[in-house]
Amino acid sequence: MGRLVITHSTYLEGLIPLLKRLVRDPAIDTITPAVIARVRGRAPELRLRVSTPITGGWKLVARRGSSAQEVFVVTGLDAPALEQRIDQALSR
Repeated sequence: MGRLVITHSTYLEGLIPLLKRLVRDPAIDTITPAVIARVRGRAPELRLRVSTPITGGWKLVARRGSSAQEVFVVTGLDAPALEQRIDQALSR
């Protein structure tokens, strides 16, 4: 089981429980939520998508309402495998 880094006082609603489910995957080492920003458009429900490769993993973007939050994941998984794990965590 990996670890979830809690560094901020503010997170998108529902993000932390989702990340707690995701970090149970043995292929995921560390998940770190980061900056929240206002964005155009609205996402009626929480969405999490793989965005950009980083050293040792991937940057994800979580969207809910008119807010977006970056999430950094340290893992050896490729993008399609990580997306599959995210879909499984969202469906639980």
